[in-house]
Amino acid sequence: MVYTTTPPAALTLRRGTPADAAICGQICYDAFRQISAQHNFPPDFSNQEVVQGMMGMLFAHPNVYSVVAEAAGQVVGSNFLWEESAIAGVGPITVTPAVQNASLGRRLMESVLDRAEQQGFAGVRLVQTAFHNRSLSLYIKLGFDVQEPLANLQGPALNLAIPGYPVRPATEVDVAECDRLCLQVHGFTRSSELRQAIDQGTATLVEHNGQIVGYATGLGFFGHAVGYHNEALKALIGAAPAFDGPGFLLPTRNSSLFRWCLEHGLRVVQPMTLMSRGLYHQPAGAFLPSILF
Repeated sequence: MVYTTTPPAALTLRRGTPADAAICGQICYDAFRQISAQHNFPPDFSNQEVVQGMMGMLFAHPNVYSVVAEAAGQVVGSNFLWEESAIAGVGPITVTPAVQNASLGRRLMESVLDRAEQQGFAGVRLVQTAFHNRSLSLYIKLGFDVQEPLANLQGPALNLAIPGYPVRPATEVDVAECDRLCLQVHGFTRSSELRQAIDQGTATLVEHNGQIVGYATGLGFFGHAVGYHNEALKALIGAAPAFDGPGFLLPTRNSSLFRWCLEHGLRVVQPMTLMSRGLYHQPAGAFLPSILF
């Protein structure tokens, strides 16, 4: 989310460090909360502690590149590039609401896009809040294409089993098969994220006739899911103990799965948009993106 106003003096960009987590967390919380309130939507983050924990993780993560903006010696914004697969993910990007019309959002985006090009990523993706017209316009100007309209869904756990599609925790021995599934659907793998989710105990998979037909790193904002078909995703959604954070993201063009979720009591929290720059193949299966892509 980008808030841009009066050009700050001596604006500089630098690599972020763990010492930036506290101030960047405050800026992130304030920025997301303000833009959501302006459009009468609930904030993405329920409290500052959640944001501070996320920022602490981001600045310390070995596969996340961070950039921080300073003006007159004060931190005024940050952005991140997730470098865990052949496709890089962007975000969260935030600028303090006190600094506007300085093109700071553009500079923070250009910084991570330059990094992605230098590192040789095949593509870059992000998820944009659909009601935020300024960020949509910025990303389009920077070469991003709209790929999928998304619905952020939330609600009580369904506690629902799909006959013939048992769900179980994923383990390290399942990674190779899950990679084959992701490769067939998306054209690349996300094994780093899957392994992290396995270590954290959030990764699940679904089988049919003894074969893995879908997996999820988690059902929530930062989790993604991939399946050969909708029945696999229904089983993963139905078995989730909760939908973490603001909820999970579902491509609304998948009308059948979208309708099924609504019929089972889930509700739309906000509209979002999956955008890409560089390599993009239309998925050959069913999927739920994370807040990154």
